[in-house]
Amino acid sequence: MMAHPSRRRAGAPGLPARRGRTKGAGLFRWQESCSPLVERQQAPTGDRLPKTTPLYLAVATLALMAGCSPGGRYVQVDAFPNEAPAAGGAYLIAEGDLLGIRVYGQEGLSGTFRVRTDGKISLPFVKEQQAANLTTTALAALLQASLKTFLVNPVVVVSLEERHPAQVSVVGSVVLPGLYPLRPGTGVLQAVALAGGLTRFADRDAIFVLRSSLDRPGSRTTARIRFGWKALVSGRGPAATFTLREGDVVVVE
Repeated sequence: MMAHPSRRRAGAPGLPARRGRTKGAGLFRWQESCSPLVERQQAPTGDRLPKTTPLYLAVATLALMAGCSPGGRYVQVDAFPNEAPAAGGAYLIAEGDLLGIRVYGQEGLSGTFRVRTDGKISLPFVKEQQAANLTTTALAALLQASLKTFLVNPVVVVSLEERHPAQVSVVGSVVLPGLYPLRPGTGVLQAVALAGGLTRFADRDAIFVLRSSLDRPGSRTTARIRFGWKALVSGRGPAATFTLREGDVVVVE
């Protein structure tokens, strides 16, 4: 028999009121510390376990993974050490660059060589040589030292034949995530603008730059640098003057 209309629960039109009090009822409420899609279940007060549908479990699990998992360690941009530019503004070889290497009197050792994604090049006798983050002069000196084992007083000249187009990735809560050309002097604010700006769901205090660096041959570390929107648009300070470089990834959470 349907309950009298006056006994129907407030806020739930069309649903009959429950008679009595059920122990351990599965009640869901919004979890304020996480995504609004995540619901938390009250602990049962009796012997009966609450009935939880697989859909609720799936939504909660996905939301926890996406919005509530720890973001990991980071360093504020104010505390990130500035890197000194190359002496005299000399160009540093980057991954994907095409290098012309000439060993005088040794045509078989001369030619063009593409810098691999691990920052190295391969050529006869030397086999593996780190090239990324070096100037052409520094690389020539290293090649000369390596070839002394096989040649008498080798003379090596390295030139940049083709520069790999610099690009920066912008991902996360931006309108148009993707890969964009990186021009000299581009900062985080300009990169976000290239990606169409922030979405309405973006966390303006959780903008990161992931920067990978080569500590030593074959060993890379990635720094996670945090920025705030107010500092970026202020036009001054470490955040506003921070310059992106090839391989950086801008992440807006």
